[in-house]
Amino acid sequence: MKRRLFVAGALGAGLAGCGPIATALNNSSALRGALGIVDGPDDALLGGEHLAQEYPPSAIAPVFRTNGLPTPADAAYRALLASNFTTYRLTVDGNVERPLSLSLPQLERFPQRTQITRHDCVEGWSVIGEWGGALLWPVLAAARPHRSARYVVFHCMDRDDSGVAYYESLDIPQAHQPQTLLATHLNGVALDPDHGAPVRLRVPTQLGYKSAKWVHRIELVATFSHIEGGSGGYWEDQGYEWYAGI
Repeated sequence: MKRRLFVAGALGAGLAGCGPIATALNNSSALRGALGIVDGPDDALLGGEHLAQEYPPSAIAPVFRTNGLPTPADAAYRALLASNFTTYRLTVDGNVERPLSLSLPQLERFPQRTQITRHDCVEGWSVIGEWGGALLWPVLAAARPHRSARYVVFHCMDRDDSGVAYYESLDIPQAHQPQTLLATHLNGVALDPDHGAPVRLRVPTQLGYKSAKWVHRIELVATFSHIEGGSGGYWEDQGYEWYAGI
C-alpha cells in the first residue's frame, strides 16, 4: 500500500504561535498541505473514514476502569508526584532536527482537543470517557522530523516485574490521525497516576494497549527493530498484533 510522505520541517516556522496550525486542523486539505502530506490510497485517514466514533456526554462512564502494568512506584516517579509534575519533561528526539524537552505548560500551548471516545481493551471490555490533551502531530512537527523517520516510539515510565519498560509505536500516517492525543485529562480533570499521569498516548482507533500510559519520551526512528524485542511494543514483543485497529 502506498503511504503518505511528509516534508521534514514543514511546520518548523509556523508552530511557534500554533495559531495557523490550530486553524488548519479544522480543514483536512489545509492540514495535508501544512504537514506536507502527499495524497495516496490511504489518504482517507485524514478524512472521515478512519475516525473513531465520538459520543455525547451522557455516554461517559461513571468509572473508567484501569488495567495493564502497575502504576510506577520507583523513586523517579515518586519525585514527579511530589512536585505535582512541575519537574516533568516530555522529551521528543531521535531522527529530528530540533529535539524538544517540554514541561506540561509548554505541552498545553500546542493545539488541544477534547473528545469522548470508547476505549476497547483486548481483554473484551470497553468504557467511554472524555479525553483532553495536545494533538500528537503538531508536537512531533515542532521537532522537525527527518525524512528517514518512519515510526514514532513512545517510551514509558512503567516496568514489568523483570524490569522491562513499557513502550509502544505508531507509524507516521497513524501519528497524523487527527484524534490521536497526548492526553493530560480524563473526564474533565487532570490524569491521576493510575490512568497514566501526567501524559499518556490516546489512540481511539486502536485497542487499548496502544494507548501507552506514563509517557516520558517520544523517539522518531527509521526502524524499531533495535528497541526491546523489536516488534514495536511491549505486548507486540509477546505476540500481540502491531496494528490493533478497531
